[in-house]
Amino acid sequence: MTNDNAVREAGLAERESRLSAEPLRSAGPRAGFVTGTWHSVRDVFSHSELLNLLVRRELKARYKDSVLGFFWSLARPLALLLTYYVALGKFLEAERSIPSFAIFVFTGLTAWQLFSDIVINSTSSIVNNSGLIKKVYVPREVFPLSSVGAALFNFWIQILILLAATAAAKQFPTGDRWVYFPLSLAVLVVFGTALGLLLAAINVYLRDVQYLTEILIMILFWLSPIVYSWELVQRALDGTFWEQLYLANPMTLVVLGFQRTFWVAGDGQAYPDDLIARLAITLGVSFVLLWFSQRVFSRLQSNFAQEL
Repeated sequence: MTNDNAVREAGLAERESRLSAEPLRSAGPRAGFVTGTWHSVRDVFSHSELLNLLVRRELKARYKDSVLGFFWSLARPLALLLTYYVALGKFLEAERSIPSFAIFVFTGLTAWQLFSDIVINSTSSIVNNSGLIKKVYVPREVFPLSSVGAALFNFWIQILILLAATAAAKQFPTGDRWVYFPLSLAVLVVFGTALGLLLAAINVYLRDVQYLTEILIMILFWLSPIVYSWELVQRALDGTFWEQLYLANPMTLVVLGFQRTFWVAGDGQAYPDDLIARLAITLGVSFVLLWFSQRVFSRLQSNFAQEL
């Protein structure tokens, strides 16, 4: 027993020595608008392996003990597609005015599912990882970013299904229409990540935010041309202030950009003027919002452990 105690004490002493040699890290905001952001980005990149592990953990935990596994990542959008196709396409005869209505709806749902997953899962990511946050120091940004990574994994599965559907309908997208896709996807990811970071930090102090976010996401869904065409919006709002306000919604532009890429049957349909220019401007604004959200997150994170 004496030898065991001696070995145990030697091990503790060695660990204490290693810990004392580690530099102290501040959990508070880094000074400076530019240098603080640079330090935060560098911290995240230095923990890229941890970020990768968190993404894998989130994907595995989501489908743990599930027989069908990742099939469930498709279940919700496919169920929504079936519901809207039958309720709106067949019963309300929307497919008469919208060619290839099934592809049209699934295109919008694919973009929307990614945005919804990023924002909702990021908002609750800090609270859901409270045990880890209270025990060790890691850049807190890795938790919302892991939600973004998991959402992107599911998104690419849905994109493959969408491409298969367009090929089956002999409407596979080709040519310069693909210019819209990377630009629209960049707006979606940057804007969604910016909202996710901001809401994740606020949700630590005000837990009602995650429930309010779900309601706002539902409202925003119907304020985007996913189950109805832009032509209907244009007829109702053409030339008014409300049309410009409608187009100020980044997800409206994202969905329209996705439709321009994948909805080949809609080439003759109306689209807003200068859609690419609008997307480019929105991407720039989204980057500014992402920077602002990160600085707010950095300032609020110092008390995360105490609040959790």
